[in-house]
Amino acid sequence: MDARKAPWPYPRCCAHRGAGKLAPENTLAAMEVGFAHDYRMAEFDVKLSADGVAFLLHDDTLDRTTDGHGPAGALAWSQLARLDAGSWHSPAFAREPLPTFETIARWAIEKGVACNVEIKPMPGLEAITGKSVALAARELWRGAALPPILSSFSEVALAAARDATPELERALLLEKVPGDWKARLKCLGCCAIDPDYRELNARLVGEARGSGYRVLTYTPNDPKTIERLVEWGVDTVITDAIDVVRPR
Repeated sequence: MDARKAPWPYPRCCAHRGAGKLAPENTLAAMEVGFAHDYRMAEFDVKLSADGVAFLLHDDTLDRTTDGHGPAGALAWSQLARLDAGSWHSPAFAREPLPTFETIARWAIEKGVACNVEIKPMPGLEAITGKSVALAARELWRGAALPPILSSFSEVALAAARDATPELERALLLEKVPGDWKARLKCLGCCAIDPDYRELNARLVGEARGSGYRVLTYTPNDPKTIERLVEWGVDTVITDAIDVVRPR
């Protein structure tokens, strides 16, 4: 998608991991809380279980956000599905389960919520995760009005997604913006760059937009900072502060 030619169909504001900090991240409950705050775009992380089921989780291990322990990719989905992914956050979300990618996709399509699907592979599974998540996204959103954006810090995963589903939009996530960022985006067939907001300035945003790329960024939570980013031309801001930042 050329930033100079086509309108950007995604909302200006996107809820990080579903609802920022207001609900247990990467759960259906989080998506519903984000929706209740009038957010119509959600970002979430997808990886594969030991038996190849795509499900939502950020970390490589289960310990921080579930009552499970050890590597997330070591368990079959039947085991992962029994975990409590809500009690760590607060008693109100006790027994909230880990959701499959399919569950969240069907919810988002029904509600009209746009999605930024971050491919979050377990170490060593970058290519297979990129391919599997991309193919699942193609099927889940087949015929939908607005397909998801696929994003990742892993260039191997994005390359696999590109090869599997070249028609789906992709964004390269970056902690630091390297000097050859445009060459990387071109190689991966990305429509957008998606760096840490602290890496951005007016010049870089202008250069990206002038080169035909969109700009997403994570995770500014101060309304004044977000206003400045929007003034520079950032297309979509991924934020935790969904109770402070009014969606656009």
